[in-house]
Amino acid sequence: MISVAQPQPPKTERRSHSDRRRSGSPEQFAELAAAIEHGAIEVMFQPQYLSADGRVAGAEALLRWDHPLQGPLAGDLIFAMAHESGLAHRLAEHTCARAMDLAVRWPGDLRLSLNVTADDLADPGYPALLDAALHRSGFPAARLTLEITEQALVDGLDGAAHMLRHLTDKGIAIALDDFGAGFCNFRYLKTLPLAALKLDRSMVEGIATDRRDLAVFRAIMAMARALDLLVIAEGVETEAQRAAVVREGCDRWQGFLGAAPMTADAFAVLAAG
Repeated sequence: MISVAQPQPPKTERRSHSDRRRSGSPEQFAELAAAIEHGAIEVMFQPQYLSADGRVAGAEALLRWDHPLQGPLAGDLIFAMAHESGLAHRLAEHTCARAMDLAVRWPGDLRLSLNVTADDLADPGYPALLDAALHRSGFPAARLTLEITEQALVDGLDGAAHMLRHLTDKGIAIALDDFGAGFCNFRYLKTLPLAALKLDRSMVEGIATDRRDLAVFRAIMAMARALDLLVIAEGVETEAQRAAVVREGCDRWQGFLGAAPMTADAFAVLAAG
């Protein structure tokens, strides 16, 4: 396990749906199109760890854009700009292709997790985009997880479920991301072909010190076990939090306690060690 100093996060780590209307100007949209075209949108990887023995289990792919004037921009803002500018498909194509090209070099059976947006779920060409990236890179579909937030599902649950069932038939796993941060619509758990729940950092923050937080965490774990779902804890930043999620039976964890997002080469070194 590697502990690192926490860097200042790029702008911005979380944006609501309404924020997307203020995500950029026409000039910035043109810059984004050029950045996608020239490969300036970087794919970084934040490790996920097995609770059982601390080994690296895989990584979540995260976008970063080192904007020449605004500095580093994070994935949520990039996705929002792509949504508003009509570049969502091109951004998804770039992200999937680049992430898989890098991840196919990883040792062992490490998993790659990709974030899926509402635009992706509404795009009838998204499954073909994934198929093309898997075929070109040679990355196994059985080692790919798609992370989907509740917010991305608000506008079309049934259509999303149909698409996701098609993808799971190919061996791709589906995780419900940021669980506990949004509406907590339990219909998602019945309708979607889920393999895992990824708990929002708000479900982890007080787990080591607050009795009620721990009770909520235990209730979620019991529900996940009843549904035969893996549980991944996100936002683990202290040793006390890590010890608590491991003690309570969480399958994997992710957060700055382990490592900050890193380049593919750095992740390969970490995983090999």
